[in-house]
Amino acid sequence: MRLPGGRGTLGYCLNVHPTQTLAEVRAALLGPVRTIKRRLCPDYPFAVGLRLSAQAAAQPEAAAQLAALFRDEGFAAYTMNGFPYGPFHGVPVKEAVYEPDWTTPDRLAYTLDLAAIMAALVPTWEATREAATISTVPGGFAPRTRGREAAVADGLLHAAAGLVRLERETGRRIALALEPEPFCLLETTADAVAFFGNHLFTPAAAKRLAALTGLGADEAADALPRHLGLCLDACHMAVMFEEPEATLAALAAAGIPIHKMQVSAALRIPRLDADARRRAAAFQDGVYLHQTMARGAGGAVLPSLDLPQALARGAAADGEEWRIHVHVPLFAEPAPPLASTADSLERLLVLHRNRPFTPHLEVETYTWSVLPQELGGISVTEGIEKELRWVLQRLG
Repeated sequence: MRLPGGRGTLGYCLNVHPTQTLAEVRAALLGPVRTIKRRLCPDYPFAVGLRLSAQAAAQPEAAAQLAALFRDEGFAAYTMNGFPYGPFHGVPVKEAVYEPDWTTPDRLAYTLDLAAIMAALVPTWEATREAATISTVPGGFAPRTRGREAAVADGLLHAAAGLVRLERETGRRIALALEPEPFCLLETTADAVAFFGNHLFTPAAAKRLAALTGLGADEAADALPRHLGLCLDACHMAVMFEEPEATLAALAAAGIPIHKMQVSAALRIPRLDADARRRAAAFQDGVYLHQTMARGAGGAVLPSLDLPQALARGAAADGEEWRIHVHVPLFAEPAPPLASTADSLERLLVLHRNRPFTPHLEVETYTWSVLPQELGGISVTEGIEKELRWVLQRLG
């Protein structure tokens, strides 16, 4: 949905549905997406945040099938989630979601496959003056990529080169948006500022891109922020105890574009006690990684890779504030002593409403199938509709 006042485009991410095969993508589009469009946006194009696995993206007929379906159904393509490469539902995902990382040719090939499909779905740059976007892994899982920043950057520069060539050939501009996440190479805003400043938005990177594309040095320097930037995930930002105002100011000062924002909220425990630990245990599952950040009275943050590890600390953690990487429904504040970070998200949306900072907004609550009953209990279709209405109300 196109938002008024230059506030960009809003949709929701198909990673909430099984989309491992092209048939599953079609089923999602012709089922829940069609239903939500009819309820929210019957007479105008409805923006769809696509998610294709590597398996689905590699199908030769993917672009043509999706283009025909989007045309017939009145859908509008604007962004893709290129983060999960393989299965994302029904099997353990955990740390595997970061594989392959940006040091590998498989990640590059997958991303350029997605870009080619997007180029078949979106208008030319000249028609809209707006790039399509693809969000992606922020380098990779930190234990496997830390110290390999140069290799990660080289993979991203090859991706940028591919996107430059794609725009030459098709007239479609695609921007790649790295999505900082706890326990990844880019975990915080400060990590992103340092990585872009040291490896991507540099004269050496521009020279490298120029060599890969035939652009002049100045043209290559201009192309880097057009094709590379960030996806700001509101859940991840809040889990890391980052404040919206400071995050936006730091990225603006560093000249890093926010090509996309994922509109999401995390589970929060304002003050841990025995009841909160018992309630939080219901959010454990065998599918997704729930990184947990605990902050004590002194302000120091103690990270745990997954919720079971944090809960294993027992009563020794009582009194801490916890932020847990569980995407909770935007409209459904858990009952005390639990809470969510929806208040942080609301501040971010107000900042965007008053001074838009990104062209693309995407609701991304993908956890409906694993949420405990207290936050589930409604159909995914109804939940997504309520989330989109919640966002629209806050964006005026």
